[in-house]
Amino acid sequence: MPFIEPIPEDEATGAIAEIYGEERREDGYVANTVLAFSHRPALLDAWVGLISAVKAEMDPCRYELVTIAAARQLRSSYCMLAHGQVLASTFYDDESVRRIAMDHEAAGLDEVDVAVMDLAAKVADDAAAVEQADIDRLRGLGLTDAEIFDVVAAAAARAFFTKVVDGLGFQPDAVYAELDPKLRDALVVGRPLAES
Repeated sequence: MPFIEPIPEDEATGAIAEIYGEERREDGYVANTVLAFSHRPALLDAWVGLISAVKAEMDPCRYELVTIAAARQLRSSYCMLAHGQVLASTFYDDESVRRIAMDHEAAGLDEVDVAVMDLAAKVADDAAAVEQADIDRLRGLGLTDAEIFDVVAAAAARAFFTKVVDGLGFQPDAVYAELDPKLRDALVVGRPLAES
């Protein structure tokens, strides 16, 4: 149970009623992340705009890897499950994603992906600890300053989202129980799944 009461679907009006309706039409349920923002739908819209802008110039797989690295550091089961599922359905098989989630440095990723995930984890953990050498490492691997910015922005944005959702006690949706158990267990790094 979350620590605050989200606006119930049958009491929703205006913008949040529209968002609930769209969620139910697209996914068949209203995600707990949407419920977490139900009292401030304008902030949810702002989040969607921010993350869309962050993703716009990034390689889609890189974005997901950065997100997983930041989410693991932030102990966000919700983001690990959501983005782990994307990685497993689009870019890798379940076992590869499980290995990435457990230890990206030993998962067989290329040097660029490992370095990108290292930086994302460091930003999420302690951005003040990032040093010039961390940036130079990515430059040395061929990333432009704009691409490095994207990595940092994606990790920083993830921190906002996870701290809102986890800080209010919203658990990952029960639908994630349908993931392969080994993958699911590797992705649950903080709050447990919600019961159906």
